[in-house]
Amino acid sequence: MFMAVLCINKLARSNVTLNGTSPVIFYVTTCVTMLMFFQVARRWPQLVQHIAKAEDMDPNFDCGLAKKCNITCAVVLILALLEHILSLLSAFAGAAACYGNMDSYQGFVTHFYPWVFNYLPYSLVLGIITQFLHFQSTFIWNFSDLFVICMSYYLTSRLEQVNKKLLAAQGKYLPEVFWRATREDYCRATQIVRKVDDVISGVVFISFANNLFFICLQLFNTLEDGLKGTGECSNKGKKIVVSKNGPLGGHEAATYFLFSLVYLLSRSVAVSLIASQVNSASAVPAPVLYDVPSPVYCVEVQRFLDQVNGDKVALSGLQFFSVTKGLLLTVAGTIVTYELVMFQFNSSTPTLNITAPTVLTPSTLSLTTLSS
Repeated sequence: MFMAVLCINKLARSNVTLNGTSPVIFYVTTCVTMLMFFQVARRWPQLVQHIAKAEDMDPNFDCGLAKKCNITCAVVLILALLEHILSLLSAFAGAAACYGNMDSYQGFVTHFYPWVFNYLPYSLVLGIITQFLHFQSTFIWNFSDLFVICMSYYLTSRLEQVNKKLLAAQGKYLPEVFWRATREDYCRATQIVRKVDDVISGVVFISFANNLFFICLQLFNTLEDGLKGTGECSNKGKKIVVSKNGPLGGHEAATYFLFSLVYLLSRSVAVSLIASQVNSASAVPAPVLYDVPSPVYCVEVQRFLDQVNGDKVALSGLQFFSVTKGLLLTVAGTIVTYELVMFQFNSSTPTLNITAPTVLTPSTLSLTTLSS
């Protein structure tokens, strides 16, 4: 909240630009995400109790689920940490060029957080607090996607357990009691999906919206100015000329920019595909039920078919959209439309100052100047 208020204050005192709004959007959305996780935490005990009752009746036998979640957490958090370290290297290189007459740390925080130190006097304590809040916001931004991925793993596992039982019985002559028991297992799995979606749909919505905005912003600046990794000093308005004596030979900003773009795209696609597996797994029973031999076709099979075809089982973003495989193509089309509109808008209004900053992703939004 502290960072969001200061960013809004900085934006209100300067000309509004596309890149100038990105720190505001980042800190406001991470603040909202934090509040949504607080709501999830309040409802979590009730959700776990419901899942525990379902597990008592039909235990989950997926032994690799915990390992899959742990590996995913390790990969995402390591990549996020690497991105953050590259952003710090890029920030130090820019600060050395813009604030060479200052103490190295003072110049770093002044350059990295202009919305804080342009209005508040510098102190070591304030610098450390600001860095901690920025690191916390970056973690929240990554963790929201990671949380959706891990919850999707569990829900998909529950549905696939029912699907394995059905696929093993495909085309066989089985009694009505088998279809009734399997349908009840499927009902319990879909009820868990709906309960979980009711609790975490806000996190899903903010995760997809946040990723969409920053992908569009990254791609627009990339197509407009390329991967130059250049920016302006926050207090001087001149181009940064980075020394080639840095750890990456003066290519810190460009290296970070390229890595963050690839990482953001990969993580967003992974969230979409993994979360859409819940919907895909819920549709698997239909072909099996259509293949039930006529002599054993019964009311329970018909009820099962009606339930599979009539209900849409998927995670959603506050019920505004359902996460399916088709959503990825929809988002891609939205991004292309956005880029074309922004190019037209930028060419028709040359006075609008939309410059490519050194760093455009949230972990280094502090390098984005809020002035025109």
